[in-house]
Amino acid sequence: MLSTQPDNDPAAAALANADGEIQAGRYREAVRLLEALHARHPDQPRANYLHGVALAMLGDRSAAHERFVRAAQLAPSDSALQCYAAAACIEQGQRAEAARYCRAALAADPQCRPAYDLLASAELPGEHYLKLLARIHAHLRPSTYVEIGIFAGASFQLALPPTIAIGIDPAPQFEAPPSPSHRIFRQTSDSFFADRDLVQELGGRLVDLALIDGMHHLEFVLRDFLNLERHCAPDATILVHDCFPLDEISAARERTTAFWSGDVWRALLALKKWRPDLALHTVGAPPTGLGVIRNLDPASRVLAENLDRICAEFRAVGYETIAGRKSEALNLVPNDWRDVQALLDAPARAVG
Repeated sequence: MLSTQPDNDPAAAALANADGEIQAGRYREAVRLLEALHARHPDQPRANYLHGVALAMLGDRSAAHERFVRAAQLAPSDSALQCYAAAACIEQGQRAEAARYCRAALAADPQCRPAYDLLASAELPGEHYLKLLARIHAHLRPSTYVEIGIFAGASFQLALPPTIAIGIDPAPQFEAPPSPSHRIFRQTSDSFFADRDLVQELGGRLVDLALIDGMHHLEFVLRDFLNLERHCAPDATILVHDCFPLDEISAARERTTAFWSGDVWRALLALKKWRPDLALHTVGAPPTGLGVIRNLDPASRVLAENLDRICAEFRAVGYETIAGRKSEALNLVPNDWRDVQALLDAPARAVG
């Protein structure tokens, strides 16, 4: 909660009293004090914020929304107040307004992680990508699964037996041990594919499902994709995380913010141009989308033979080329399970 310690503001004592009533759970008394304060100081941001808190605790979410929004309007450089307004707008179904307050919070503080989380909820409604990934596993029931970039294992452990799962990460951080059907390779994906035979590591089976969630750079994503595709079954699916950026700064190659998706989006643009044979879509799952790529061609040499040229071409593509048209540029589909299931169940086209 925002600080309400007394200061030189003549309304500070009243604010402190109202805050104390809220802390004590006496929300109606807090509302009474704040209404009296509004009569004398109608444009006090902190008073409007506290009023919103008290009203929300009383269950009057609509009135609380009005107070949070007013507080944000009175203090446009206060990132916390902008976030409260954004959250209230999301609750009221006002997603465009919520996004506007999130961007105001980020303008005030580019490191404001809550603003990014709220912006993801505003722009990409629906269930979190991990829940979507769990649905995909349950629907496809892959016999084999490969994940590049497993970190703490939240997504990797969604692959349940009897699926044979391989995780590739130079520094995985697991809170719980993986299933006996899971194998972890503590190395970069480049070194894994250079040193090992993926099909052999899968017991002679091809890849049914894979997730690319490693280094968030264009060239790494493309290399991981081409290395996975050549080991895939004809009807396999390759998923790509972090491909729908929320803003330019978090979509840059160099990480400067707490929230960062990198330039994975450039890899999808490259695949759209150079591999039009692929069925490529981005599901609008928060926080940064989930790419779904099907109609794979394990025999394709397009990426391998042109990789340096492709990377040079798309590193030069600026964010402004997709700003304002991200949905079209990245083939966005709604974050609705029926739409996703239709993508997964679409028959693969003949290749060659």
